[in-house]
Amino acid sequence: MSDELRSDEHNVLGELLEVCGTEPVTGFYRDGCCSTGPEDFGNHSVCAVATPEFLEHQRRVGNDLSTPRPEYGFAGLRPGDRWCVCAARWLQAYEDGVAAPVVLASTHERALELVPAAALRAHAVDVPGDPGSLV
Repeated sequence: MSDELRSDEHNVLGELLEVCGTEPVTGFYRDGCCSTGPEDFGNHSVCAVATPEFLEHQRRVGNDLSTPRPEYGFAGLRPGDRWCVCAARWLQAYEDGVAAPVVLASTHERALELVPAAALRAHAVDVPGDPGSLV
């Protein structure tokens, strides 16, 4: 995992956005970051760590993340993989009781447009020294 930071984008902690995942390479722009922009209508801003329950839930709601799609160069996710998921899809899983763990340092601040900070904080796997820093 790279320790690179996105110099122009911020995470939900108000700090520079960190890389989410490179094996497999994630992100709307397939750069390893949960970077987002005006063309990202899905708001792929939450850096989630896949769990079996989350992957099964996503499959059931029509967002199959575990089936390989070689035509898109996608091998399918396995538990433990980090992936930039749509904020609305993560929120849906949260509301259904199967939210995936979240890497706050790699979750884009735009996630807060849909997901309450408290929900992200409750599922954080990288709790900051000052949890009050979450907006």
